[in-house]
Amino acid sequence: MPRFDIPQPKGVHQPPGKYSHAARAEGPLIVIAGQVALDIDGELVGENDVAAQTRQVFTNMSAVLTGAGSSYANVVEFTYYIVGRENVPGFMDARTAIFDEAYPNGDYPPATLLVVGGLANEDFLVEVSALTTM
Repeated sequence: MPRFDIPQPKGVHQPPGKYSHAARAEGPLIVIAGQVALDIDGELVGENDVAAQTRQVFTNMSAVLTGAGSSYANVVEFTYYIVGRENVPGFMDARTAIFDEAYPNGDYPPATLLVVGGLANEDFLVEVSALTTM
């Protein structure tokens, strides 16, 4: 059972994507560092392929959440960093497929998406960080 609820604020538009405007968390808050598209051996997955990188990022996120005693159901907020506006559609498509499975009830956590000029490694196209509860 998630340890947060999604308030439905009045006087603001419906979110145009798979996120909510707010989440009210209970219990300890866990900060998940930005995840990138490296596999378990530290090798880049999906060179020049934002969809493949997005899938690997969320695979990593799932492993980190599990290791922290949490799950997607308890994520309170995501922050997305996408290199270049041209990569946003590929990220959104891959994330939609992942979120349709991770959030079947449609209660998406709040999120912020930033389009950036680059990440720590020039081959990274996507980085995702999260706040979660246990």
